[in-house]
Amino acid sequence: MSEPAAATLLIDGRWRPAPAVFEVVDPASLDVIGHASDAGAEHARTALDAAAAAFRGWADTDPETRAGHLRAAAGTIRARVDELAGLLTRENGKPLGEARGELVNAARMLEWAAEEGRRANGRVTPSSAAGPGLVLRSPVGPVLAITPWNFPASMLIRKVGLALAAGCPVLAKPAEQTPLIATALLEILQDTGLPAGVLQSLTTANPAELVEELLADDRLRKVSFTGSTEVGLGLLRRTGAVLRRTSLEMGGHSPAIVFEDADLDAAATALVMAKFFNAGQSCTALNRLYVHRSVYDDLLALVEKKTAALRVGRGDAEGVGVGPLIDAAGLAKVEAQVADALGKGARVVVGGTRWEPADPALRGHFFQPTVLADVTPEMRISREETFGPVLAVAAFEDDDEAIALANATEYGLAAYVFGADLRRVWRVLDRLDFGVIGVNDPAPVRPELPFGGQKNSGQDREGGSEGIEAYTEAKAVALRF
Repeated sequence: MSEPAAATLLIDGRWRPAPAVFEVVDPASLDVIGHASDAGAEHARTALDAAAAAFRGWADTDPETRAGHLRAAAGTIRARVDELAGLLTRENGKPLGEARGELVNAARMLEWAAEEGRRANGRVTPSSAAGPGLVLRSPVGPVLAITPWNFPASMLIRKVGLALAAGCPVLAKPAEQTPLIATALLEILQDTGLPAGVLQSLTTANPAELVEELLADDRLRKVSFTGSTEVGLGLLRRTGAVLRRTSLEMGGHSPAIVFEDADLDAAATALVMAKFFNAGQSCTALNRLYVHRSVYDDLLALVEKKTAALRVGRGDAEGVGVGPLIDAAGLAKVEAQVADALGKGARVVVGGTRWEPADPALRGHFFQPTVLADVTPEMRISREETFGPVLAVAAFEDDDEAIALANATEYGLAAYVFGADLRRVWRVLDRLDFGVIGVNDPAPVRPELPFGGQKNSGQDREGGSEGIEAYTEAKAVALRF
C-alpha cells in the first residue's frame, strides 16, 4: 500500500487512514505489532455509497472476468504463503504450519469460488400448457462480510470470494484482533485490478457503531457473519424494517463418538488434531468425546500420550503445536470450566492448568493441552462451548445413548464419528443434528463441501455448490408465447 501502515481502510478503490488508530497485539508476547485505522459511521456510509454505485457494473461483468481476479489473487497468496503465514502467526498466535495451511485453504477457496461463479446457473422448467418457465439467479447486491479472529484468512476469503464470484460488491469488516492479515489479503485481491467500489475494507475497534450504520441502510442487501451465537442472534434482531439475506455461522460444541470397532490409534491421532488445532479456538473444535465403555480406558491412554507430546509456545517457534489463547477472557473461561468440572467429579488425565513459559517475553495467555476424564452432563464443559485446549471425555454404553449425548446441545455445527462398520455409521449420521460431520476424519471442512450449522450454530451455507446460492436471488419467469 502507498498509504502509511495504519491506512487500512479500503474505500472506493483507495486505501485510506482514519483520524484514530488502534493497536494490534501479538497474543504470545502481548507486544504491539502494528496499528489499524479505526473506521466510524461516516466511513461506513462512504463505503456503502461506493459499493452501491459499483453494484450494477460488477453484476454485469461476465463470470469469467470475475473469476480471473480470484484466480490471480489465489496465485499471489500461494507465492507469498510464507510471508503471509508469519504475519498471521504474529497476529493470531497459531503455529506457523497451521497458518500456512489456512492460507493454502484460502487460495483453494478462491479457486473454488472462481469456478462456482461460472456455474451459478438458473434452469428451464418443462413446458406447461401455457408455456415454459425459467428460474434466473441474480446477485443479491452489496454484502457486509463480518469475519472472526480465529481463522482471519480463510473465513474472510471464503465470504469475499463467493460474493465477488456471484457479482456482489463486498464490505469486509475484519475482527479487531486480526486486521493486519485481512488487510494484506484484501490488498492482494484489490491489486488484481478490481474496479473501485467492488471491494471495501472497514477495520474498526468499535464494530457495533459501524455495523448499526450499515444495517440501517436498505442498500445493504446481505450480511454474512461468522462469530458468537450471541452476536449473530443480535444481528437478526436488529434488522428493523429492512428484510435482508443473512447468513450466520455461529458457535459450536462439537461431539465425537468413538465406537468399539474403531482403529483406536488412528482415532486418537485424529481426536487430538480435532481438539487442539488453533489451541481449540475453533467453532468446529472437538469439545466432547464419547467413547464406548469397552474401549474407554485404552483410547484414553492413547489420547493422553499424544496430548502430552504437544509442545506449547509461540507459534513461530520450532515444533510448537499449541499457541496462546487470544486474550485474558478466553483464558478465564477455560479455567472456570476446568474448575467447575473438577469440583463436580471429573479428573485430570493430562494438563489442567495454565502453561508457565520459561521465557519472560512470553506474557500471553497460555493453557496446557488438557484432557478431563469422567465428565458428566451437568458440568459446564458439557453444556458450554470451550474455545480452548481442553477435551472432555465420557463413556457410553450403546448407540442410542451416544447419539443422545451428542445431540444434547443448543449447537449443531460439527460432529465426528469413528468406527469401521459403515452401516452403523450411516444410521448414526442420519440421526446427528449437525451440519458438518467428519467420519474417521478430523478435518471435514473443504471448499467443495457446504459449511454451516443447525440449531443455534447458524443458518445458510458457505462453500460447496450451495455456497454461491447464498449470494444470489432466484427469479421465477413464466413465459407465454
